[in-house]
Amino acid sequence: MLEALHREGELLVIDTEIDPLYDLSALLSLTHESFAVRANRLKGSKFPAFGNLLSSLDRIAMALSVPRTSIQSRLLDSVQNPIPPVIVRNAPVQECLFEEGVLAHLPIPTFFDKETGPYISAGMMIARDPETGLGNASYARLKILSPTEALIGIAPNHHLAIMARKAADKGEPLPFAVVLGAHPAIQLAACLYLGLGDDEIHCAGALLGEPVRMVRCLKSDILVPAEAEIVIEGHIHADTPVVEGLVSEYHGMYEDYGSGVLATFDSMSTRGDAMFQVIEPGYHAEHIYLAAVPIAASLKAQLSRFILNVGEVAVTASGSGRTNVVVQINKPRPGQARRAMAICWGAVSIVKTVTIVDADIDPWDINAVELAKSTRMRVERDVLIIPGLPADRSEPQEDGSMVTKIGYDATCKPGDRKEGYDKAVPPQSAYDRMRLVIAAATAEGNI
Repeated sequence: MLEALHREGELLVIDTEIDPLYDLSALLSLTHESFAVRANRLKGSKFPAFGNLLSSLDRIAMALSVPRTSIQSRLLDSVQNPIPPVIVRNAPVQECLFEEGVLAHLPIPTFFDKETGPYISAGMMIARDPETGLGNASYARLKILSPTEALIGIAPNHHLAIMARKAADKGEPLPFAVVLGAHPAIQLAACLYLGLGDDEIHCAGALLGEPVRMVRCLKSDILVPAEAEIVIEGHIHADTPVVEGLVSEYHGMYEDYGSGVLATFDSMSTRGDAMFQVIEPGYHAEHIYLAAVPIAASLKAQLSRFILNVGEVAVTASGSGRTNVVVQINKPRPGQARRAMAICWGAVSIVKTVTIVDADIDPWDINAVELAKSTRMRVERDVLIIPGLPADRSEPQEDGSMVTKIGYDATCKPGDRKEGYDKAVPPQSAYDRMRLVIAAATAEGNI
């Protein structure tokens, strides 16, 4: 994918030595809406780094080999028709082995000025439920404490956190692996909202159109993607809290979550030409879209169970890819808009604002959505404000894990406008004639 982006002029290659202390973060922040980045020389490490990979809907469509308009349906199909992985030997990700001070080999960045240490931000965590043996792939942050230790920050209701507590209840740490640089389709699958026990790697197989090639870790039975760049093996100690300090969140500000738990690492394997992956945290494009696209697909799945005429669902960048949802409904019937709002709030606690639009509005186009709100909505009738609903701990305005949520019904209502809702545009025949004129002028070089 990096090669494809390079061909299209969307990959920035930096050969100047970059310091992982703040400078790598600044580089990715400056380019997060424009370029994917490969930094070939990182101070203190032999590994190059890359980031800003999945930073737009077009990049995600490229990763899935589908048109942009088919992203959501492809993700939904992967949940409904999963493909189990296959186990292989002699995996590329196990070409090189490190067994001492493994974290010290990596160019792990310190991102922001009020954070108190460097973080692995692109780590896909793979573990198995200690009771059922079922697999789980997800994301969590790792704050580096030493060459062999890190704080792992996991929300209490996170499936990985539940698994780690189960192991701790047995007096054991939870074996897990941190995967960096897996196929982008595998990364997207790991962000899906599935049930506890549903394995994201099976969904990744459906996204790839073939089973994911997995290999057993060198020191545990955990299975990891065979073609990944880097795999770090370790254990989560859920009974050993570690105070984190301020940490950046998706909304672009800091949060103080108190304590995470300890993770320890005893080995690392890599490809012979491995690159270290970085996702710029906070309010940056890749961090936004890696959450927004899977959350939108998950909400579409929930809504489709009850509202058969639901269309595309978007989770907007204006809501940091988490809190602001737009739902398209084709010819909504009375009451459907508010029902859709309730379903979204009930399905994902982090969702705060829900806007319902008609089928002619692209829910990912925030200008079109705002125009619908300003022209199709009567505030006294179509705005629903509900106080006292549960919120995620990362919600910037939560108070006691509660927040007020708001819904906007921005759909056309019969009788609102005697003039109707037809758009004022020239006739189609005039458009057709002028397209030919423009094409001729372009061909003649009049641009």
